[in-house]
Amino acid sequence: MNPTRRTVLLAGAAAALTPAVPALAAPRAAALQPYASYWYPDSLPAGSPGAGITWRSLTSWRAADDADLAFNASTVPLAARFTPAPANPTARADQARIQSLVSFGPTAGNPSQGSATADYYALTHWAYIDELVFWGGSSGEGLILAPNAPVVDAAHRHGVRVLGNVFLPPAAYGGQLQWTRDLVRKDAAGRYPLAARLVAVAAAYGFDGWFVNAETGGGNTALGTDMLGFLRELTSLARTAGQRITWYDSMTVNGTVSWQGALNSQNEPFFQNADDMFVDFRWTAAKLAASGRRAGQLGRDRYQLRAGVDVESNGWNSSVDWDALVPRDKAHVVSLGFYRPEWTRNHLPADGRTPGGFHAADDRFWTGRSLDPARPDTTDPWRAPAVSVADRSTVASLPFASVFNTGHGLRWYEDGQVTSDAPWNQLGLQDRLPSRRWVVHTDGQRPSVAFDFADAWHGGSSVLVTGALDRPAVLDVYATRLPLTSGTVVELTHRTDAGPVTVELAVATGDPDTPGATPPYTYFPVGSGGGWRTATVRLTGLTGTVRAIGVRLTGAGGAELRWRLGGVAVRDAAPTPPAPSGLRITAASGGDLRLAWNPARDGVRHHTLHRLLPDGTRRFLGGTCQPAFFAGGLRPEQGESEARFELRAVGELYTTSAPVTVTHRW
Repeated sequence: MNPTRRTVLLAGAAAALTPAVPALAAPRAAALQPYASYWYPDSLPAGSPGAGITWRSLTSWRAADDADLAFNASTVPLAARFTPAPANPTARADQARIQSLVSFGPTAGNPSQGSATADYYALTHWAYIDELVFWGGSSGEGLILAPNAPVVDAAHRHGVRVLGNVFLPPAAYGGQLQWTRDLVRKDAAGRYPLAARLVAVAAAYGFDGWFVNAETGGGNTALGTDMLGFLRELTSLARTAGQRITWYDSMTVNGTVSWQGALNSQNEPFFQNADDMFVDFRWTAAKLAASGRRAGQLGRDRYQLRAGVDVESNGWNSSVDWDALVPRDKAHVVSLGFYRPEWTRNHLPADGRTPGGFHAADDRFWTGRSLDPARPDTTDPWRAPAVSVADRSTVASLPFASVFNTGHGLRWYEDGQVTSDAPWNQLGLQDRLPSRRWVVHTDGQRPSVAFDFADAWHGGSSVLVTGALDRPAVLDVYATRLPLTSGTVVELTHRTDAGPVTVELAVATGDPDTPGATPPYTYFPVGSGGGWRTATVRLTGLTGTVRAIGVRLTGAGGAELRWRLGGVAVRDAAPTPPAPSGLRITAASGGDLRLAWNPARDGVRHHTLHRLLPDGTRRFLGGTCQPAFFAGGLRPEQGESEARFELRAVGELYTTSAPVTVTHRW
């Protein structure tokens, strides 16, 4: 591997100072806007923090004193995953896994619950990711980052673990050896207090562990020994709490920083006291082969080594020795660690950074040039994850529903109507999305399939199919493991915008004979016509387990087609979620409000907040999986003496509870 620049994680220190989302105004002294949390281990830098930055010590953190915890703590449990029949012959389920290091925003000023822009890294290809690291940290802001709730909620819904980041930067980027000593300081009993504190933070915030990256040079053997003791205790406590720890290949056993690009005697003790190790970018084919063998000799899984692949600057144009990692004709060597795949958003020009433009690039990165994981382009020099790693799904219980919400949009829709014309992002509202995008089976011309943001049934996006259908086309939508009963029905919400088309629901209770082949679908007519339509289909004649859901589209005479899929639901019943209680405004400053409530225990996916306007209409303000919400920049409507708000619980089928209300006098 011969990168054209110094591809080491210390580049992240500088990158973390550059926002990955549009710059946000610095919060006022009394601002109520909550942000993702970050800390130093103990001692703070000299001087004063910059605008919008709050310096905090992890040593002083207590959950009971964390005023923003209700906004930042994930509420979605980690979903169990299964591996469907492979989409292609080279996608493997039990070998290389992917860890993804992503900077979703700046260290300071990263909103807790989304923001008023659609320009956001709304990751959707969770099916190929094993673990996500909430990357960031800088010497001028903070070194320890807890992921914000929307990222964790979306990841957990797809069965992906999320790690916070501990970044001790090189001296060239402002790193101070004192911060390393603070982190590994022992108490009078010989324990490491900050190891316990890190585990407590992850438990309180609802994420899954930590990525530890110690890159501050100047240490000695004593410091290396202390770091090893700290890591051993951190991993032990984390495992007891159901968390995981990844060690980054940087500090060696003698306390110095020396990136090895391999598992060897210099870092083996750290690997042995962690769950995984991120192998620095200096790897070679020979080093990785030897590292895999060494892991096996230690009784460890070679796929607990994650070889760094730096895509921050060049994305799918990066030069990678894929055969050293995931050869096509023999067992994978180690796992992969993608560094900064949000390149798919960041590389776009300002006038092309739309949701549609981003998802087109992201599909190219994760699926490959063919844009169909069942038919990979073997001439593509970028070996996309879908080529080597089997996708996984969490759609395994009833009720299940999706409105294909990607977690950002240009407007907000409810029942096909716009209830807010403001752009937005809130990853916690993202649906469980199709795990392989997009597999189309046809003997004719393949239509184009993509998420579209110009119209939606609910949320901010729908699936748009366009093209001249000269032969029937079957679109695989979801890989599932859903139990069938005599009362199971499927609801399909769709709309035909142009061209005559016959629409059929496709349901399979078995797997295809070969990877990438069409599942053994049974087809059910659902009708078509103008406007949004919801067809309810009883699965007559089917028994067992639903293993795949799709649609078959048949055009007429090769005419151009524009057809939208707005939602799908599989259910035995349609329960209404219980309403929340105790809606209240907990703080107010001008047009900024903090609201809180008591959520019902069961049957609630998320909550939505609307403002009731004087003309009787409702305006969507936002949604969250948390029991608290920040509404900013509100102003009185003409003739309005008080603002009135409605909160509803939303269930898994997108049914809603009765509203609860609260008013705010201007």
